[in-house]
Amino acid sequence: MEKKLLLGNEAVAQGLYEAGVKVISSYPGTPSTEITEAASKYDEMYSEWAPNEKVAFEVAIGASFGGARSFCAMKHVGLNVAADPLYTASYIGVNGGMVCAVADDPGMHSSQNEQDSRHHAIAAKVPMLEPSDSQEALDFTKIAYDLSERFDAPVLLRLSTRISHSRSLVAVSERQEKELKPYKRDVMKNVMMPAMARKAHAKVEDRNEDLSLWGDTEAFALGVNKEELFSDEIGVIAAGSTYVYAREALGEKASYLKLGMVNPLPKKAIVDFSKKVKTLYVIEELDDIIETHCIKLGVKVIGRRGIDDLKREVFSPLGEYNQSIIEKAVLGTEKECISLDCEIPARPPVLCPGCPHRGLYYALKGLDLYVSGDIGCYTLGAQAPLAMMDTCVCMGASVSALHGYNTARGKEAAKKSIAVIGDSTFIHSGITGLIDIVYNKGISTVIVLDNSITGMTGHQNNPLNGKTIKGDPTSAVDLEALAKAIGINRVRVVDPFDIAATKAAVSEELAAEEPSLVISRRSCALLKSVKHPKALVVDSEKCVGCKMCLKVGCPAISQKKQENGKTKAFIDPNQCLGCGVCTDTCKLGAIKTQEGGNN
Repeated sequence: MEKKLLLGNEAVAQGLYEAGVKVISSYPGTPSTEITEAASKYDEMYSEWAPNEKVAFEVAIGASFGGARSFCAMKHVGLNVAADPLYTASYIGVNGGMVCAVADDPGMHSSQNEQDSRHHAIAAKVPMLEPSDSQEALDFTKIAYDLSERFDAPVLLRLSTRISHSRSLVAVSERQEKELKPYKRDVMKNVMMPAMARKAHAKVEDRNEDLSLWGDTEAFALGVNKEELFSDEIGVIAAGSTYVYAREALGEKASYLKLGMVNPLPKKAIVDFSKKVKTLYVIEELDDIIETHCIKLGVKVIGRRGIDDLKREVFSPLGEYNQSIIEKAVLGTEKECISLDCEIPARPPVLCPGCPHRGLYYALKGLDLYVSGDIGCYTLGAQAPLAMMDTCVCMGASVSALHGYNTARGKEAAKKSIAVIGDSTFIHSGITGLIDIVYNKGISTVIVLDNSITGMTGHQNNPLNGKTIKGDPTSAVDLEALAKAIGINRVRVVDPFDIAATKAAVSEELAAEEPSLVISRRSCALLKSVKHPKALVVDSEKCVGCKMCLKVGCPAISQKKQENGKTKAFIDPNQCLGCGVCTDTCKLGAIKTQEGGNN
């Protein structure tokens, strides 16, 4: 059997291939994105980027109805968007097996919140598996399809940043083709009107009990759940990455009940394991779901709370765990480490050199606006020195929230407020907010930052740039025509690198007595198809070190001490892409092209 070194996400894609999956629909969201990107390289499976996670889930469940094994992937907040079809699909069940991978992000490496997706599995009453390494990511993916078809339910595969983005050896095998299951019309099963739903709910409750029994029995035979006995003093119940951390931190000083099925949780296995150890810990990141389950079973455990003190916090509900945290909490010991006596400066993420969003934000800087923000690369514009964002809730909220803000504060506020939203995010969930503005006679101004790609998650194509997931040409949404079709009469397209023209256009639209859409259009600086001019240079004779050029927040610009001891601007030629936004800040003409003329 061949072995490969795979990311957890790549291992899931390999599992999809081996399981005979035919249809994959996803929306990119870190840390889940690489699953679908990797899967798209297998020609035996159809793959697509959907406009949002709800659509992706619906495509997958539709393919399941059609008899195919299907799949969708998303990050934790994406499952919120897909929750509507998830909860009803649980009642309906499947035809071909359906699996949805959801990747949580403890520590919020690239997310606006920490959210525990196990809650969705519990509320939707669907099975959820959680692998702890890449091999399990592959194996559990295949097992999930067997579970889906056997128990007539969509299955959630819970990943986390550390599992998705870590590599380990994986044994791979050949694809097992699955013929389409025959479609049989069954209104009582597949149409969820109240009369059908009441019966379906009873079926779901029975299914949950059967799945819990499976977790107590067959899950151990398959290695999904497993018991490792070393010590009768300390026991640990854990799943996913926390099991790996505990195993590394505690070694054979503890015994382990490793859970690969985290919903529904087993009952007998937990009670039996608790009797084999004197002190039992539950180690789980984010929420105390396993711990609460143990307490319901009458099992005394230490997790968030101490075993005799409900108020004492042992493990934090915040952020990620590591080996040191677990060792200190369980054994009371800490390994020696070297600490630095100096304070390390923070290095927050910034907009890339040459990013078109920087030009737009700088153009807006002097207009004293309330900016309703959204999710994407452009969210980084909230940070100093640009500081051009007041609020950011979730994808698409910038448009709807701006309408609410302006409705509350009146017409004068609307003339001093805008929404900013990326092209992919606008397609994801911004369109309906814009329709709401028009339909309810709002006068808000919305700016779509169209950089021709889904940037923050790693350059995925979307319906606005006219390319499929494989890069093949397809129909592109005409944003200007779309805006006019929904009733926006004022549509402007600006080049964000033309600071003066952008500022003038936005000012004019803000003054209008009707809703307007401004499209800030320039391709992402990192696209291979984009050609850049030569890096700019600083004329040290003209530069007086006023630091005005630093106001654009470009990482290519810094201050450097000259031989004469004076500190002046410096542009790193290895980072500068010659966009020219910084030249607008320099009133002395000290920033020039390499040929010598002002840019």
